[in-house]
This record gives sequence, C-alpha cells and structure tokens, in this order.
Amino acid sequence: MSIDITPQDLDFDRNHIWHPYSSLTNPLKVYPVTSADGSCLKLQDGRKIVDGMASWWCVQHGYNNPRLNGAVTKQLGLVSHVMFGGIVHKPAVDLCKSLVNMLPDSLECVVLADSGSIAIDVGMKMALQYYNAMKKPSKNKFLTIEKGFHGDAFGALSICDPNNSMHALYGGFVPQNLFSKAPEVYFHNQDPNVKKLVEELDVAPFAKLIQENHESLAGVVMESMVQGAGGLRIYHPHFLKRVRELCDEYDVLLILDEIATGLGRTGKLFAFEHAKIVPDIICLGKALTGGYMTLSATVSTREVSEGICKGPAGRLMHGQTFMGNPLACAVANENLAILAEGMWKEQVSRIEKQLFEELAPLAEHRNVAEVRILGAIGIVEVNKYPVRVEELQKRFIEAGAWIRPFNKWIYIYPIFTTSPDEIRVLINAIASVLDDL
Repeated sequence: MSIDITPQDLDFDRNHIWHPYSSLTNPLKVYPVTSADGSCLKLQDGRKIVDGMASWWCVQHGYNNPRLNGAVTKQLGLVSHVMFGGIVHKPAVDLCKSLVNMLPDSLECVVLADSGSIAIDVGMKMALQYYNAMKKPSKNKFLTIEKGFHGDAFGALSICDPNNSMHALYGGFVPQNLFSKAPEVYFHNQDPNVKKLVEELDVAPFAKLIQENHESLAGVVMESMVQGAGGLRIYHPHFLKRVRELCDEYDVLLILDEIATGLGRTGKLFAFEHAKIVPDIICLGKALTGGYMTLSATVSTREVSEGICKGPAGRLMHGQTFMGNPLACAVANENLAILAEGMWKEQVSRIEKQLFEELAPLAEHRNVAEVRILGAIGIVEVNKYPVRVEELQKRFIEAGAWIRPFNKWIYIYPIFTTSPDEIRVLINAIASVLDDL
C-alpha cells in the first residue's frame, strides 16, 4: 500500500477531516509526512525538517527509536489490548512500579487513563470523591490560576483560563471554578528580594482567594512551573512552594498538571522539584510513552486513595475501554527505562545552555516582547499578534524547521536527542521571520 498522499487525498482532508483547533471551511495548509527518524520529519516532497514541537511535546528520545520500536513489536506478538476490569498484565504492573519508584514516596497509587486531559479529569474526580467521603460535600469547587491550559475534556475545560484560552466559549457550559491572577514573577528573576516580590505580586491574591473560599474548595489545580498552551509563562518556584503551604493550611488538595513538563522537560525529572514540594495528586501524559501512543497516569497519595474508598461508592468511579492498554504500557516502560539511564539530564542541560546562548539574544529584536527559557523549552513572545500561522509555517519549513506558532508565541519544545546543529536550525528559523511579523 502506498504511503503517499495524493491530491485527491488532500482534497478529501480539506473537506472532511477536522484537524486540531481548525476550520473546516477555511483550514490551514497541511504538509504530508511520510516518515520520521531521530529529530526529523520527512515530507512527501523529500524535504527533511527538524521537529521543534516534539509532536506536541511528547517525543523524548527520537522518532523511530529502535528500543521503543522493539517494545511495541514484542508486545504486539503477545496481546495488543485486553480490558483492565478484572484483568491485570505485566506491562501495566511494571509501569506503575516504575512510576511509583520515580516519584516521591508519598505518591504511590496509580490510575492509567487515555490522555492528559482525562488524567486531569481523574484528578478532579479524586478530589471530589475524597471530600465527599470525608463528609465535606460542600468542598466541590477548584481554584486555579489564569493563563492556564489543562486540555479538552470537560472537567479540564472548567479550569482553563475563562477569558483568554482556546476554551473561553465553553464558559457557560462547564462548572464555574475560581481563578487567581496568573503569577507575574519569572523563574529566572535575579532581584535579590525576589521572594518578597513573589509574595506581594503572586502569593497575596492567591492567598486571599483560598482563605475566603477554602470551605468550598476540593483542590487547587495548576501546571507545575510552566503554563503551557494558555500562556507559555514560566513562574518562580517560590510561588508553587507557597501554594503548597496554603493548601496544607486550608485543607485543600494540590493537584499538579505535569502533562507537558513531567519526565525531564524542565531539567528536573518532575517540574515540582524546582519548588522542593510534593503534590497530593500528579497528572502525567504526553511524554509518558515517548510519543508512541496515548497514555496518561494520575498518581495520588495513599491517604487520598484510601479516603476515596471510605466514601459511599467504596471505589474510584472511573473506568475506560483502553485503560491500562498493554501496548501503551509496554512502550512507556521502555521509555522510562531510557530516562532512568540518565542521559536526559545532559541532553536537556545542553539544549537549555544553547537556548540561552542563541535564542535569548532575540529578546533585543524590535518585534520581540520577551524570551523565556527553562530546560528544553524556548519561548519567543512577539509584540505583533496574532501571528500569521500559515505564512510562518511555510517560512519555517523553507528554513528546515517544523514550528507551530500561535497567538503571540513562537516557541520550541525540542526532542531531547536533537543535536546542536538541529537546535540551531530551529533558532535560525525563528530569527528569520522576526523582521516580517
């Protein structure tokens, strides 16, 4: 069977297939990909382009990775899927063991679900069931921060930024939760009084909201250190440290969204490590399988999990057809095994150093408002927006790069194995369009 996309295929795609956040009547141009290897995508016309998006932040160890390919192939010969209700299998047990071993000791009870946004929904369900079991049913709302993004499931939608996110139009259809203003103090702020600044600008409004509403709050849900598609902001660790303390003070569960930041992306294995705290519930996804298959994990403390089981239902009320899928678990196990070997630390550190040396100077450009960097994340916020996505993507491809900008952000999340020369391709591609925004 041919892998080529025909003109007729492209016509069909344009007229019948929804792409993420797309219009069916005026869709953006799409580029046929026939294969991928290492850090590069091969287009049907023969061009190779460096993937600066890591397939929306989930590929860690490169495309067509022999070890990950082998894990999938081996498992495919055994069992590709079996229901998780009433059945268990070795890939799922091994994966949960690995996650429990990688995480702090208090995080030890695992729910394997389908995707990141479902992991968020699971975490929210856990908090609601926990407080119901604790005879505190009035604790049924959530507090978060503005500029956040947590995915497309309906629970997750309710804690996405209510005014500025892609999901603002759903505001009247989802539960109404509480939003504190987005933190302002940047991760790398060098002010000698930075903690005082964080207390005044970021902690004070958050503390006021949690103090006034704690009797109705089941959880605080936040992205750890880096706000993703809602704002691509990188906040100071002291803010997260203080949020943890406030949750403890007011009996509110801390649920951290590490779907985009977990498993090494920020230079720590888990981004909450920058703040030296531990959440009550952590949500993981994206990179869990190294970009091979969809899978997520929601991991909670034993106190939360056993508390849920004391409630009226006596169990966590969540289950999905592909929960604990053996293929996904098998490739996730091999992906975590590669991470456990530790090369990611050097890779991410090298990428971060290069971004500071070569991407950061773009902050001086007249069309750039700010450049933000943490680990293998580089963000160029422009001051002329919204950017012309289709035009810029064409320019990026001509420069040998796959970068998908949106709103006012041109950003890269490189694959960990991306070489310095390939990182330079991505940086040069961004630099090449700034004059013409």
